[in-house]
Parts: sequence; structure tokens; C-alpha cells
Amino acid sequence: MPLTTTRELIDAAVARSSAVFGFNVITLEQAEAVVAGAEEAGTGAILQVSENAIGFHDGDMGPLLSACAGIAAASSVPLALHLDHFRDEALIGEGIERAAGLGVSSIMVDASHRSHDRNVSETLRAAQRAQELGLWVEAELGEIGGKDGAHSPLVRTRPHEAVDFVAATRVDALAVAVGSSHAMTSASAELDLELTALLAQVVDVPLVLHGSSGVRDALLVSAVAAGVRKINVGTALNIAFTEQIRLALAEDPRMHDPRRYIAGGRQAISRTVDHLCGLLTGASDSGLVR
Repeated sequence: MPLTTTRELIDAAVARSSAVFGFNVITLEQAEAVVAGAEEAGTGAILQVSENAIGFHDGDMGPLLSACAGIAAASSVPLALHLDHFRDEALIGEGIERAAGLGVSSIMVDASHRSHDRNVSETLRAAQRAQELGLWVEAELGEIGGKDGAHSPLVRTRPHEAVDFVAATRVDALAVAVGSSHAMTSASAELDLELTALLAQVVDVPLVLHGSSGVRDALLVSAVAAGVRKINVGTALNIAFTEQIRLALAEDPRMHDPRRYIAGGRQAISRTVDHLCGLLTGASDSGLVR
């Protein structure tokens, strides 16, 4: 199936009052695993490549994105390609300009570490150029990731600021801070569902939940019911992949062929993706299925 766009997947999720998962990948094998899991679940999904992942590949976005595009285009379910958490100004520019040639249809411009005014100005500047080229643009407001006190109500997204931010930047989606945190290794986050629902009511673009690996299954479903339309997952995939490889090497310390232990890691990611997508398909799915 040809690559779809993030916009199409999100629009379908909005129409069904559901959500689409965005799965972060670092390697070819992880991308293959995500696609296999989405196919097993029979749902569309978004393959996400972050600035950090590109850094892992010596700063060259071409090889991994090209591989992801090829894998996605050969899939039996609709898949889109997204640039996630781009902070570096030069890399943002490169990603925007090269997006079409690499099969990318969206970008998350992350200036949330800046002051509010700089977050607005930098996001607006990048969003204008990205949207000129047809890209769907996501931004972040509030403290979500890996920061001390990220679970405190004091650092959560304020509804009036969210409304003003979206109006000022004209982004297509907003990642909000409602209690989750990036890189959590246990599902212990407590989401503020009342705040989530209020944000969904007053903000006129889809809401995105980051740090979802730290959110238990039932709470993810509740977040979607409250208005979340895109759910980012990364750490949960890394944990599944790494734990399975550790297990394989512990069981056979003489194993030296990476194909043998990576295969198990790949299967673990696929099972995780299938499970997560299945949380939403009981009632409705992304709207684009095989």
C-alpha cells in the first residue's frame, strides 16, 4: 500500500473519536517490527524518527528515513512517516526541505525548552515553511519529558495558553503536558483526564500525548475518550526489544549471530505494537484499515 500521510491518519482518527499511534524507531529492524505489529492489528500507524535517532546515525537522516519509507510502502496497512522532536534549527530546515523526497508528511517542531515567546516565534517560523510544502506540523506546550516535577500540576499545559499558542503558531496539532513524561520505564503516570478533556474542548487542533510508555493501558483508552488523537510510544518498544535480546543472550551465552537474537527483539516489538493498537480497535480504529 502506498505511503499515506499523517494528516489523513489523524483526520480519520478525529472523525471516529479515536486515535492513531506514533511509534518511534531507531533502526531498520525496529521499523520492520512496528510495521509487522500494525499489520497484525490491522490498523494504520505512524513511523516516527526523532532528531536523537538521526544523531545515532551520524546526523544523516537519509538512510533510515528511506528505509522506513520503503518498508511502509510495502505494507498492507496505511502508514505515514513523521519527524519527531526536532529541535536543532538547521536540522529542522533540512527535514522540512527534504521531507517530500524522503516520504515524510509531518514534523514535530520542539521549541518547548525555550521561553514561551521563543517557543511561539521559532515554532511559527518553522511551521510556515513546513506548511507551505504541505507538511502537517505538531508542536509542544508545557513540560512533558524527563524533567523533574513533570507530574506536578504546576507544569501542565494551561488551557488559555494552549488556545493562544495554537492561534499564534497555526500548528496542526498540539502535544500537551497532562501528567505523562518521556522515557518512563514503568506505567506509573497519572494523567489529568479532566484537564485533557478541557484542552480538547477549547483547542481547535488534535491533541497529542507524549510519554505514553509510562501510561497504563486503561488510562490510555481513557485519554482517547477525553480527546487525545495521537499517542506517541518509544520507550516501551526499546524495553521490549532490549529485554528479549538480554534473555536470548542469557540463555545462550555462545550466541554470536545477531540475526538470531535481533529476530527475537523484533518479534517483541511487534507484539507490543499489536497489543497497543488492539486497545483502540475494540471500539474504533484509525479509520484506515486493510
